[in-house]
Formats: sequence, C-alpha cells, structure tokens
Amino acid sequence: MIAQRTLKTLTQAVGVGLHSGQRVELTLRPAAPDTGIVFRRVDLPEPVDIPVNATSVTDTRLASTISSGGAKVHTIEHLMSACAGLGIDNLMVDITAEEVPILDGSAASFVYLLQSAGIEMQRAPKRFLRVKKPVEVREGEGKQLKWARLDPYHGYKLAFEIEFDHPAVTATGQRVEFDLGSGQYAREIARARTFGFTRDVEMMRSHGLALGGGLDNAIVMDDVKVLNADGLRYQDEFVKHKILDAMGDLYIVGKPLLAAYSAYRSGHAMNNQLLRALLAQPDSYEVVTFEQDSQAPRGFAQLALSW
Repeated sequence: MIAQRTLKTLTQAVGVGLHSGQRVELTLRPAAPDTGIVFRRVDLPEPVDIPVNATSVTDTRLASTISSGGAKVHTIEHLMSACAGLGIDNLMVDITAEEVPILDGSAASFVYLLQSAGIEMQRAPKRFLRVKKPVEVREGEGKQLKWARLDPYHGYKLAFEIEFDHPAVTATGQRVEFDLGSGQYAREIARARTFGFTRDVEMMRSHGLALGGGLDNAIVMDDVKVLNADGLRYQDEFVKHKILDAMGDLYIVGKPLLAAYSAYRSGHAMNNQLLRALLAQPDSYEVVTFEQDSQAPRGFAQLALSW
C-alpha cells in the first residue's frame, strides 16, 4: 500500500517574513491520518486553525495566502512545495505571525527541517487526485499571454517557461521540465531561490512588502546583473524557482496530483485559478489509492532522496 506520511517528531525554525519583516517562529508537528496540512495561528488570543485547501486561498499577490475568518497566513508556497516534494500528507504547522519565514528564499531549509524530523509512514492509504481530462486557464493575448494546464499523466511532472526581458535572466535556461518520480526534488528543485529586481524594491516597500528581503534570502538583480556574490545555485535557477512555487501552489489542493502540469508565465493567481477550474469539473478528476506499490507511478513508493 502507498501510505500516508507525517513526521516522526516535531521540528522548529525561527526566521523573518519576506514581506512583513516580522520575526516568526514555526513549529512543524506530526498529525493523524487524513488531517491534511493545517496552519495554526498560535499568536492569537484564541488559536485559529487554517486547513490548506484550494478555496482557503484568499490572496495571490506575490505569494499564496490562506485564511479562515479573520486569521491569515501569507507566503505558504515554499513550505508547501517541500511537503509536495517529500510526499508529506499530514502536518500541523504552528506559527506565531501571519507570514511563513522566508529562511534562505528557497524550499531547501524546509526540506532539511522535514527530513531531520524524520518521515513516518502511517496506517492509511495515500489519496491521490488523478486528473482524467485536460483543464486549462488562459489570460491575455500576444505578449501578455499567460496560461497553465493540467493533463492526464500516470505520475507527476511539471514543465514551466518564463519570459523576462532582463540580461541576467535571458542568459539562463528559461524552460525546465521536472518529473517528481525521479526522486531528485531536493537536489534539482528545492534550492532554487525567489528573485527580484532592485528597481521594484522601493515601490514594494512603500506598499509594506519585501520588508524582510535581501541578498541572504533572494536572488537580487539590478538592470544588468545578479548582485549576489555567490551567483546562481543552478544555471536555470529562475525558472526552477517557478517550478518550486508551482509545486507549492498546486499542493494546496490538499492531495498529491497525478497529472502533467505545464505553464507559460503563470504565477500564484493562475495556479489557484487552475485548481479551482479543476475542482469545478467533477468529471475531470478522481481520487485514487494504490494497494500495491507496483500499481503506483515510478518513484512514488520510495522516500525522496536527501541531498
């Protein structure tokens, strides 16, 4: 049986929010089968649980935000990506502020935290959401065109293409395809950092955003080059970070997908629109389990490789 997964023990991290600049403590705890991933705002007078699902997303400007009542948690996509990459089904996330810490700007620190806590198989079948027919969302035309799509696939693979008119980006690979069944998420995707441009920083900060951003947790570019002293972690780090984000955004659906995702210039908003479009068509998907490991897609029965 392909089983659900949680942590063996709790693990903790302290950091700052990318946009808020606030200090935040994060505690990741094991959770019972069929709990899903639940964020708990423990800093509020009465703690509030915010279960992760596609309809709990209430803001997608620069990050994915979920909410319940008046309680919110911003920038959940990097932690969600790590959970998707490692196949974590059930997790309680205690958080002391309204934004997940950015740590190093990638999912690598979250992968390290999850793997250091240990991953435990549970006595319950893992439930996959299998896409049965194509679902697509599109926006704009010509140079403004953006789209994202899910197609049937026995496994989970993602293809993403970006298009930035910037010398540092155009000099790198702008399209990448990744298959989760390779077991190479930690090595090939997780270390890709978020990125931004100095010309946008002052505008963002005037709107109360990017207050915690800097060279230690993002790739920063001026008009011509990357400013980080150590350069890029991958030759195609920019587009790999978009794959990382997409994996986190799509895992918000609450179950691992069996699908081929492809996208052109998509982002948090369009990824959530794609999930909602999928869920709005009940004949486009089904929930499945695998009693035998041999029935599952390649690589899905094994734990993900560490570094």
